Amino acid sequence: MSEPAPKRESLLLNLAFSIAAPMLILSKLSDRLGAMPALLLALAFPLAYGIYDFWQRRRFNFVPTVGFLSTLATGGLGLMRLEPFWFAVKEAAVPALIGGAVIVSHWTKRPLVHTFLLNDQVINLPRVNAAIDEHGMRAAFEGLLKASTVLLAGSFFLSAVLNYALARYLITAMPDTPEFNAQYSAMLGWSWPVIVLPTMVVTIFALWRLITGLQKMTGLGLEEILHAPPEKK
Repeated sequence: MSEPAPKRESLLLNLAFSIAAPMLILSKLSDRLGAMPALLLALAFPLAYGIYDFWQRRRFNFVPTVGFLSTLATGGLGLMRLEPFWFAVKEAAVPALIGGAVIVSHWTKRPLVHTFLLNDQVINLPRVNAAIDEHGMRAAFEGLLKASTVLLAGSFFLSAVLNYALARYLITAMPDTPEFNAQYSAMLGWSWPVIVLPTMVVTIFALWRLITGLQKMTGLGLEEILHAPPEKK
């Protein structure tokens, strides 16, 4: 009996808890609550979402776990009142760690490229694997998967550079000040157009390259490679 597929993540809920709520708290409540209490309250929302997401899906997932630890690190750096430079290092370290893990995982039993691109909830893996073996394209498929891994890791390394640059540009005040909270709130807001969109473009290109490669190797059409969307009742 196959294991039931985990529940899909709610993007709107993620954005609300990880971006919107912290931004509102940092920008509106820092003067009322104090700089450090407001920062800790703002960080409590993405932490709560990380716990909720794990409880809903009941499955360890590397990337949300790294994000959870990143939020804890932000709070720790704030409590220690370290220089703004260290916040930029932390912001760059998280995607760099994920990018490194994507490359290293290529030689393990569970490559992370399967989580991000070759996901069995999106791609009909039994049909694809059968067609690859039927056409004798297993070696070519492994080469395509390796190239996709490099592209995927590159998107995270790009994110690391952009994270560092944005944090260095925006965060200049010391923690435990209203100025720091305002700057951190601004960084959360700018992270989507400056960081998420460029890395998403690279990731989409990697997925497009993977699917077109599968089409050439297997002779399958796009509708045969992808799972059909579930029928609405």
